[in-house]
Amino acid sequence: MTGKNTILITGSTGQVGRLIQEELTHWPHLDIVLASRKPKPHQHSAFKSVYMDYNDRDSIRSALENIDTVFMMTGYSIDMLQQSKNFVDVAKQSQLSHIVHLGACGDNDTDVAHWGWHQFIEKYIESSGIGFTHLRPEAFMQNILGYQGDNNLEKGILKSYFGNARLSWVDCRDVAKMAIQCLAHPTQHHGQTYRLGHDAKTYAEIAQIITEETGIDYRYEAEDPELFWKIAVQNQLELTYMKSIYDHYVAHAQHKIPNADATFSHFSEVTAQQPTDIRQFIRQHLSRF
Repeated sequence: MTGKNTILITGSTGQVGRLIQEELTHWPHLDIVLASRKPKPHQHSAFKSVYMDYNDRDSIRSALENIDTVFMMTGYSIDMLQQSKNFVDVAKQSQLSHIVHLGACGDNDTDVAHWGWHQFIEKYIESSGIGFTHLRPEAFMQNILGYQGDNNLEKGILKSYFGNARLSWVDCRDVAKMAIQCLAHPTQHHGQTYRLGHDAKTYAEIAQIITEETGIDYRYEAEDPELFWKIAVQNQLELTYMKSIYDHYVAHAQHKIPNADATFSHFSEVTAQQPTDIRQFIRQHLSRF
């Protein structure tokens, strides 16, 4: 890397991307460009924006002009594989210096399909010769509130398809903070894979914490993963990806995913901050409960 470091944020309108934008207000010296395939999504942003579509190599090439480092996030579908190949191929041609890739949780030998797809992407980035840092967040705390547009919350009831599995949780804002550190100091974090999960809890334990913090009696209801699959089919969702989600719900409920509750210290080591725990997250979002 030279002293120059212009950073492109892909997925800038997504859950993590929006939080990266918010956190970047604390880093005014960074040269930031936001990428999106939506028309004029950043008209109220202080940052420069460009159009980019992962399915359009010309738009990728244009978006990468004068860019040194990229936060790379792809969509939730099997198309992530081809889209990531498109991006990495063009990035190599464009002589990009570094990619901070947002992947998924799981050990290297995971048999959860969509986690494995992200690991294929990691290896393809590494094989390109581009500098890299991989982020592997565990379960997003924001999914307690709702998953992909669904509202998990009814007054007094918390629902999920995970059975009584204990998961390792991370606040998306902490993922954003970690990403920015890696983007701002790419040579320092080159070649690293950082797993992000900081508080291991079951949904039943989370319901108890919500009860303690709100004074409202919350209980947990474990839903049958078959209901998730039925909804996915009825709504004509992208079923290859949804089948993987369904399979991992079943595996979690049957306690067949090793190290699902493993926690990691990478966030504190890199940011010199303490990560958000479940109780803090609940307190920050009391109005939702």
